Amino acid sequence: MAESTLAIFDLDGTITRHDTLWPFIRGYLLRHPQRWWRLPLCLASLLRYFTAGRDRGALKGAVIHLTLGGLTRAELDGWAARFTQQVLRTGLYAEAITCIAAHRRAQAHLVLLSASPDLYVPMIATALGFDECICSEVRWQKDGTLDGALASANRRGAEKTRCVRLLLSEHQPLLAHAYGNSRADLDHLRLVSAGTYVNGRPQDLQDLPSVRAVIWSSPGDVGTLAAAAGL
Repeated sequence: MAESTLAIFDLDGTITRHDTLWPFIRGYLLRHPQRWWRLPLCLASLLRYFTAGRDRGALKGAVIHLTLGGLTRAELDGWAARFTQQVLRTGLYAEAITCIAAHRRAQAHLVLLSASPDLYVPMIATALGFDECICSEVRWQKDGTLDGALASANRRGAEKTRCVRLLLSEHQPLLAHAYGNSRADLDHLRLVSAGTYVNGRPQDLQDLPSVRAVIWSSPGDVGTLAAAAGL
């Protein structure tokens, strides 16, 4: 069944004013210093990244495995809930929240599409009122503890473009919006009828007439904007 409007949002640097994965890991480690010894182990993974193909997904999975591996779902869910509240209080662009709310009032189908992991992204999606969340998925051990390696493709670049194509095919919207902030997002921004390039260089948009560049800079939080934005 065709839907009238689809609105797809990236997370890091588009809705949030900073990346989220390292703050998520760092925040947990600060509260659990007995795990600090694991950080130097990440240097080998970082070296492999720079010398063996720059596989972001492999690096992401390795760092999550080395720093958070072995934790239970309950332990990680508890921290993810606290982290999500921190992001909602201090880490958002006001313009992004207003834009999400406008699409929601227009009854668009809202999708959060992020390369960040499903350790916390679905919680953020729910808190912001998204209808659907697609993000990188992490692997769990049979005993219920975290492995941390990616169980899915890293939802970035070509993989994110594949996801957008699938969404367009499934929903068949009359109008499709997409929001992203990196050059890696440009391939999927060109697929929709209205792409928005957040805080990117306007010169990156040559030959992309359906994509506009915007500057988002105002700090915002869900609590202060909820009434005005309609969340």
